Amino acid sequence: LWSCPSGPLPLVLSLWSSPLWSSPSGPVPLVLSFWSCPSGPLPSGPPLKMHCRSCALVTSSGHLMGGGRGEEIDRAECVIRMNDAPTALGYGRDVGRRTSLRVIAHSSMQRVLSNITFSSLQDTVFIFWGPSSYMRRDGKGLVYNNLRLMNQVLPKLKVYMISRQKMLQFDELFKKETGKDRRISNSWLSTGWFTMTIAMELCDRINVYGMVAPDHCREPQPPSSPSPYHYYEPLGPEECAMYISHERDRSGSHHRFITEKRVFTSWARTFNIHFYQPDWEPPPLTTLTTDLR
Repeated sequence: LWSCPSGPLPLVLSLWSSPLWSSPSGPVPLVLSFWSCPSGPLPSGPPLKMHCRSCALVTSSGHLMGGGRGEEIDRAECVIRMNDAPTALGYGRDVGRRTSLRVIAHSSMQRVLSNITFSSLQDTVFIFWGPSSYMRRDGKGLVYNNLRLMNQVLPKLKVYMISRQKMLQFDELFKKETGKDRRISNSWLSTGWFTMTIAMELCDRINVYGMVAPDHCREPQPPSSPSPYHYYEPLGPEECAMYISHERDRSGSHHRFITEKRVFTSWARTFNIHFYQPDWEPPPLTTLTTDLR
């Protein structure tokens, strides 16, 4: 497990997952631990205590553009974002301006750290995830080394990493919910998977903005108005093309975006999760029975 010179500072979160994640005696908790290595004036107690009555989980989807949901998003008690998705540069009207928590993949680390502002030091918690080779703390872990240096330069920065043991628990949750072994199927869990799972623990209600339904890309798409995968990259990859290529490819490590959305749809039937921009609700379970596995 990750530790600091003065000893590990654990935050333990118990996630009660969907009915599929159960045992004869009831639901089995998925325990998530985040470890930080604070230095300087940071407190030495538990590094993060966070509970939100309402959360806005803002995706990076191009569907957010033109919706004017920014003020609505900012009214949530906590606003959760992913990777380096921006709020400045005129995006605030559609995606909001506040950020309470940002979940970041190792591949986005440099872009996020290079854009940290003074306000984010006061208001934002950063949680990083990545493969164990990037997180190792023996001098060879790229993410750990960068975060440790950043913590020395900006000691008030609230930075956390997901431990290797808990990464394995995320894998196990994916397998329990889908019947698919992530590693055998050459898949990487997406930042959206980690973000939704963390939000389920922290939030009483989750309003998800920009996430399409799992069958969205099977519907006829207007050829003149494809939605970009990232709202801040309007000339970048098209959303459905990205989802379909990742879902079907078995030759290398890819995200299973559509499979993950099926799981989120299932969770939304049990938990207080709602989808906006586009607005949709999970269909009755019977209509998805033949498509879930």
